[in-house]
Amino acid sequence: MTATHNAPVATAACSGASATERFKTDKSSGAANTPKERVSLLAREVLEAVHATIRKHRVTYDEYNALKSWLISVGEDGEWPLFLDVWVEHVVEEVATEHRQGNKGTIEGPYYVPGAPEQGARGSVPVREDEPGTPLVWTGKVTSTDGGVLAGAKIELWHADADGLYSQFAPGIPEWNLRATFTTDEQGRFEIHTVRPAPYQIPTDGACGKLIAAAGWHAWRPAHLHVKVSAPGHEKLTAQLYFPGDEYNDDDIASAVKPELILDLKPADGGGETGETVAYDFVLDPA
Repeated sequence: MTATHNAPVATAACSGASATERFKTDKSSGAANTPKERVSLLAREVLEAVHATIRKHRVTYDEYNALKSWLISVGEDGEWPLFLDVWVEHVVEEVATEHRQGNKGTIEGPYYVPGAPEQGARGSVPVREDEPGTPLVWTGKVTSTDGGVLAGAKIELWHADADGLYSQFAPGIPEWNLRATFTTDEQGRFEIHTVRPAPYQIPTDGACGKLIAAAGWHAWRPAHLHVKVSAPGHEKLTAQLYFPGDEYNDDDIASAVKPELILDLKPADGGGETGETVAYDFVLDPA
């Protein structure tokens, strides 16, 4: 993908270090009270699955040492958040939300940052003066599974720019670029103005890229908008919304695309407006 700004190119080490520090700040203590029996059960079964793979495929010492070297590189590059979020998180999300009756969600990914600027019920995501991308106006409503309107619900939105880079995880991008928080009005409605993102490759110059190259995989994610939707008394929804016709919707490296998350885009109405519009609502489950 051709760069559209002259900012320094983001590296896997830079993105990985930022993602690792963000995780340490926000989430690293999440399982501090997990019972020892639960830790033992999960650790044993993961190790047993590794042992079974070694026996089934007669793994050699050369292959074992290559794995050891690669695991060391993942840590040195700070890419454990990327590795886990790309290849593991989608199954954790599936299990954690299978009980829900409201909207489908999907993975958060490694690039969420809390505290994005508040824009009210109707507003624009912060962008650079020359931000590339097709203008996109998104309107919607947030309700509960019982049909009740959820006024004051929070919608946190973030997404990559046209180069596939996220603010706060790549150099030369303003701190809150393409990140914002919206709050629904008395009718539970919102209107968001942003730009359509582009498909992008996950960083490939680090350990994860080495795995992708060695396995002959591709590194592409389809274009998507990240959201977190929350309201008092309801479960928080984390999702990514995708665009129809994207060649990577059916072959996402992160396995995160679901049919319910693909938007139905329309061309902007006349009146001098350009770009696209979309209507997409959220239904949240009670906590």
